[in-house]
Amino acid sequence: MSKQFDVIVIGGGPGGYIAAIRAAQLGFNTACIDEWKNGKGGPALGGTCTNVGCIPSKALLQSSEHFEHAGKHFADHGIEVKGLGLDLAKMIARKDQVVRQNNDGIAYLFKKNKVTFFHGRGSFVKPGDGAGYEIKVAGATEESIVGKHIIVATGSTARPLPGAPFDEENILSNDGALRVPAVPKKLGLVGSGVIGLEMGSVWRRLGSEVTILEALPDFLGLVDEQVAREAKKAFDKQGLKIELGVKVGEVKSGKKGVSVAWTNAKGEAKTLEVDKLIVSIGRVPNTVGLNPESVGLRLDERGAVVVDGDCRTNLPNVWAVGDVVRGPMLAHKAEEEGVAVAERIAGQHGHVNFNTVPWVIYTSPEIAWVGQTEQQLKAAGVKYRAGTFPFMANGRARALGDTTGLVKFLADAATDEILGVHIVGPLASELIAEAVVAMEFRASSEDIARICHAHPSLSEATKEAALAVDKRTLNF
Repeated sequence: MSKQFDVIVIGGGPGGYIAAIRAAQLGFNTACIDEWKNGKGGPALGGTCTNVGCIPSKALLQSSEHFEHAGKHFADHGIEVKGLGLDLAKMIARKDQVVRQNNDGIAYLFKKNKVTFFHGRGSFVKPGDGAGYEIKVAGATEESIVGKHIIVATGSTARPLPGAPFDEENILSNDGALRVPAVPKKLGLVGSGVIGLEMGSVWRRLGSEVTILEALPDFLGLVDEQVAREAKKAFDKQGLKIELGVKVGEVKSGKKGVSVAWTNAKGEAKTLEVDKLIVSIGRVPNTVGLNPESVGLRLDERGAVVVDGDCRTNLPNVWAVGDVVRGPMLAHKAEEEGVAVAERIAGQHGHVNFNTVPWVIYTSPEIAWVGQTEQQLKAAGVKYRAGTFPFMANGRARALGDTTGLVKFLADAATDEILGVHIVGPLASELIAEAVVAMEFRASSEDIARICHAHPSLSEATKEAALAVDKRTLNF
């Protein structure tokens, strides 16, 4: 007889493993299925985020930033570095160690919370009955388990360029971009989104000549225009070559590298010759092997699982969260949905506010934002007031030696409620949390302006930007 569970989660990424842990905390007999393997063929929990996404990319960003500081900025602090060298293999090994620590941490959390783990690919077998849904686990062996509630959290995969599939040797996805064995002399990227900018930054710092080809005419179209302009200036100064309004043509991969035919915004034909090409043109929902047709699980035209506002699918007791459903493909969004679904199964009122989901790009300067941009407010006809404060006027930023960027507040003109906060500059990823909390409590810019912030701290720039909404900054 198949093992019976109250909740089965298919996928062990941020949405899946968090959903499983929360379901177990709520008293459900819970199982999680995940097929990701480490280098030895064992389980590697954490999905794309932990294995080839958020975690390893931040490890390399940190290492490469140390390298650049040692080579270019330590002298400003009176620190002399002689004979600076790069051990790329050790840097990659450290990244891999960070990944393993996160893998092991999730496995520990499963044991702590009594989540049963199955290593393999989970797929539907047949429509549910009174006992629940039968799920096949295809791993080292094959077995079937039954769950009353199923949570699909199978994530997403990198979208390849048409006619130029990933070989992870010359044409790289985020996976291959994290394990290049030697620093490419010339590196090309297609797409200037989060992955493109972060990976481009890593390899530029380590010595690559980096060219980014972006199809859109505007840089970082999702970001507030003023912030995007500040970021673009910084990247240009660093040496990232970013071409906008590009049309990519034929891509040829050979022993000597990759050749990319492209047309610039003026219609001029160009060719980019590089050693490696990273393609980061978005991601697609991953339902490969899920066998949704066997149970009639509805997918949309993109291949995403169709859900309502509460992450319910068209099937009773089948839910879906994270990258495999609508909404931003962000690990923390997946986590919040995972918690909310587990609580809804328990009869509670799980909640996710998409208006207060923060976004971060971990470049230098970092870029972070929450809420609406100025261009969105203008398009919607919303009357607002804006306030900005530059890091060049912040004492802690001067002491750090990193004064690039600004903090920007957007507040309702009538009520002063905060509608959006946008930051480009040092530790923007940490500073944005205050804005998220404020917006969750529907705070006004005056509320932030009246709160005492530690001195000297970067967070004072947040306070000053809030003061700027009322045109009363104190330090600029």
